[in-house]
Amino acid sequence: MRADAENLKSQITEGLALLRAHLDWDVALRRLEELNAKSEDPALWAKADAAQALMRERNRLAAQIEGVQKLERDVADALELIELAEAEGDAAIADAAVADMQRFAAEVKHREIESLLSGEADSNDAYLEVNAGAGGTEAQDWAEMLLRMYSRWAEKRGYKIALTEQSEGEQAGIKSATLQVTGPNAFGWLKTETGVHRLVRISPFDAAARRQTSFASVYVYPVIDDRIEIEINPADLKTDTFRASGAGGQHVNKTESGVRFTHIPTGVVAASTQDRSQHKNRAIAMEMLKARLYELELRKREAISDAVEAGKTDIGWGHQIRSYVLQPYQMVKDLRTGVEKGNPDAVLDGEIDDFMAAALALRVGTTRSEASAKAS
Repeated sequence: MRADAENLKSQITEGLALLRAHLDWDVALRRLEELNAKSEDPALWAKADAAQALMRERNRLAAQIEGVQKLERDVADALELIELAEAEGDAAIADAAVADMQRFAAEVKHREIESLLSGEADSNDAYLEVNAGAGGTEAQDWAEMLLRMYSRWAEKRGYKIALTEQSEGEQAGIKSATLQVTGPNAFGWLKTETGVHRLVRISPFDAAARRQTSFASVYVYPVIDDRIEIEINPADLKTDTFRASGAGGQHVNKTESGVRFTHIPTGVVAASTQDRSQHKNRAIAMEMLKARLYELELRKREAISDAVEAGKTDIGWGHQIRSYVLQPYQMVKDLRTGVEKGNPDAVLDGEIDDFMAAALALRVGTTRSEASAKAS
């Protein structure tokens, strides 16, 4: 068999072994059988919350197991096709099968990283906040560019997005905005994006065409569901209502439909202008506040409280996690992992998976060699 196919086979086989080890394959199969049996019991649905929790676990485990099994079948088929094509001297079919193997290898690598998403809230949906740093229009335009980058990333993954709150910039861009991102493992993937992002470019707002450095911060926290109870003392809350800015029609501009909650003991703030109804915005803002408080507690448990304050630190030098340079050369570099990309346009169009994967592996502290030791 051709050397490239053999190398790909070796990579894929190792990767699938790691995935099986991470799942604890035999235990996972038995657990799925148990969950399938329980899901067929009509009495299960007498308690809706318990039933929904069971079905979430069942669906997640089934997707993981079926994903590995499908890859194994696809790889076996591709290898058989390569052997047949070589026996018949059909180079075109052999090349097509090798291309399939390359795609399978990339999928295995993606699943390896995704297998690290085993945190308490990694499977949840996420809120993503973007805030412009000091610098007026420059920073506000940069914040809007980041908001678009994450929106494009979510869309490419098939995730749903909803703009929960947005504060428009004075001349261009945004002062702040919050996206709700809905999809499998949304929080698990996005959580490593929390931090300050730095842009270097020739300013489109400077008549002298000087190079400018701008900063914006990103803060990500999980959407909490009915499995998680967060109690908030009403005495600890400050509530403000305000007129929403930006799109929304005359109603939004004439009534104080926006709601902002401030949790006094922690300083955590949550606001919503998503709906024209103040009542609905109050409910949305409360959900966001509970989610932020929950994320705060998660980080404490993970003993990485230094990252909790990422959204509260000065948005400037010394706090950035990634630099995006558009002039005098083109490069995007993650300062935590060293991952670099030479095509900023593609990155700003949502091609950020490599940065996320590297940061996730670094944050979880799992290396391929450690996983290989477990597999063996």
